[in-house]
Amino acid sequence: MAVLDQFSLDGQSAVVTGAGRGLGKQMASAYADAGADVAIVDIDAENAEQTADELSDDGVQTTAIAADVTDEDEVEAVADTVVEEFGRIDVLLNNAGIVSNTPAEEMGLEEFQRTIDVNLTGVFLCSKHVGRHMLEQESGSIVNISSMSGLVANYPQPQVAYNASKAGVIMLTRSLASEWADRGVRVNSIAPGYMKTDLVEDVLESDPEMAETWREYTPMGRLGRPEELGPVAVFLASEAASFMNGEIVSFDGGYTVR
Repeated sequence: MAVLDQFSLDGQSAVVTGAGRGLGKQMASAYADAGADVAIVDIDAENAEQTADELSDDGVQTTAIAADVTDEDEVEAVADTVVEEFGRIDVLLNNAGIVSNTPAEEMGLEEFQRTIDVNLTGVFLCSKHVGRHMLEQESGSIVNISSMSGLVANYPQPQVAYNASKAGVIMLTRSLASEWADRGVRVNSIAPGYMKTDLVEDVLESDPEMAETWREYTPMGRLGRPEELGPVAVFLASEAASFMNGEIVSFDGGYTVR
């Protein structure tokens, strides 16, 4: 097989959570560009539909599914629906996540638990139910979006729940990779640094001092562009990464090397 052919996702199908906007949308678009049919899963039905419509213009099959990744019944229904529509699931990208910047001494248990539920439990539930189909077909690739915040306590914003949840995603990734390696399913993770999404753009405008701190602590001196993440997600999903399993790929402009 030619080198570049190993990055193709032609004939495969992918499920991307939190794909209605932001980084999830960018990575779903990258999968479509690589030839995969894509299921756009998002809690916001309107965003999911809009993204699915846009990606269908690339000549691939898409479907939009509104679902809450913390609801196990809804997650199981997502997996079954995609298999029914696409025939199989080859790739799962767990991207859905939330963040709250509340000082630890002021954070209520409900806020803490909600972050854990979405960012960590949601990854487990999606991996569990999509993973069952992958294990049955004895092949598949799961890509979990963790964060550099699962590796370091980044500064200056307070986000104890987010950091804890992303550290959990990293260990969940390694545990699933170990458990399913000999059954044909690979599990890896991308740990992004500061990415210039719409939400981060708002911070850049409202708190330029914090934004400057982010740049200062990043050796490359800039934030990542959302479109830069897509090729990494494609690589981990593709045959090009066939011997990668349980890896955490830092994508942070060098932030965690300091």
